[in-house]
Amino acid sequence: MTHSKVVIVTGATSGIGEAVVEAFAATEASLVLVGRDRERGRRASESAQKLNCQAELMLGDVADSAFADQVVSSTLKRFGKIDVLVNSAGIILRRSAVDTTDDDWSQIFDANVKGVFYFSRAAVKSMRTTGGGSIVNIASNVGLVGCPGLAAYCASKGAVVLLTKAMALDHAKEQININAVCPGAVDTPMLVAGHSKPVTADEVLQRNIDSTPRGRVATPKEIACLTLFLASEGARHITGVAIPIDGGVTAG
Repeated sequence: MTHSKVVIVTGATSGIGEAVVEAFAATEASLVLVGRDRERGRRASESAQKLNCQAELMLGDVADSAFADQVVSSTLKRFGKIDVLVNSAGIILRRSAVDTTDDDWSQIFDANVKGVFYFSRAAVKSMRTTGGGSIVNIASNVGLVGCPGLAAYCASKGAVVLLTKAMALDHAKEQININAVCPGAVDTPMLVAGHSKPVTADEVLQRNIDSTPRGRVATPKEIACLTLFLASEGARHITGVAIPIDGGVTAG
């Protein structure tokens, strides 16, 4: 059994999830990377291993409860415990409610809410028997304040925020901390994905810079740093919070 932290990261093969993997790898954690892109996952695993980390890749659909149970079971078999779960997998849909189809709605909630619920439920069952742990859910600032043209996405991230709070209360006495990180615009492929009108990456980036009081968008590494802190011993008395990291957007 390893004495380093054992960390499961969903959405580990791109964007914020990939940065989270790099941050924990730098602490020599043992990592289980969950994603759907085999090649990107292989590269992320190899990068982690170069930092003296044990890293295992598991490919599958986070919206499949049986897959979530399988990941947790495999992690316990390989490493003997689970210290941290980071739910980073997610997708975006840029449509108003009237333009959102039934299939759109289901896909958003499958990826953004079911995955968080299934993996958190499975991880808690293990953590409560080993003295506790930490779950960090990557939500969004639009799950706190809403945003035009993102109806299903806002609803899904709002669901993640309140699931975070409810589970934090349920499991506080079991020493399981459950918190949400709520990024604003982040310089990842998702920032330029799904726009109804053709736009360049530079145009999207500038638009978000202009609407952020800080005058820039966040880097994936900054989101990863907050995630790393919430999973650290320094955050042991922090649970049930949803922290915006958006350069001041939600302050206004």
